[in-house]
Amino acid sequence: MVETFFLERQRTPIGQLVLLTDVDDRLRVADWVDYEVRMHRRLFLQYGSVAIIARAGRSAAYCAFEAYFAGEVGALSSLPVRMNGTPFQCSVWNELRIPVGTTITYGELARRIGRPTAFRAVGSANGLNTINIVVPCHRVVGANASLTGYGSGLSRKQWLLDHESGRPTLFG
Repeated sequence: MVETFFLERQRTPIGQLVLLTDVDDRLRVADWVDYEVRMHRRLFLQYGSVAIIARAGRSAAYCAFEAYFAGEVGALSSLPVRMNGTPFQCSVWNELRIPVGTTITYGELARRIGRPTAFRAVGSANGLNTINIVVPCHRVVGANASLTGYGSGLSRKQWLLDHESGRPTLFG
């Protein structure tokens, strides 16, 4: 069975987002347009063939991201999503939905899923997350709280963390 996703593009202060939602209006992908090739590779790996159709009107995800970037940083916390991955990947992604304004280390994330020595595997699963910001992989930091490992660039990661904490946000 071929999955059908509805496509929207959204301008943000840190680049253009590509949003894909399903027929039940659940967010399946939120990625940056400058990483669209990566997004299509991940889609193929996770779903095989997919049909992508331009959305008529605005999805709940589009509206939630609009509110998030306007300063309502909690607007994404209850957004319905559906992710497709291995049981291990899904356990990492489910645990990633940590509160706005907080961070977690790879080691702590591994401990929370009951795999305390699997911090590298947690990092790999984190890197395959298709739902940027909503499943907030940008909130994962190194053991010494350093910014590490954000596939969409450390300047975006810093901007998102600053935005969520209420600090002034500059990008670039």
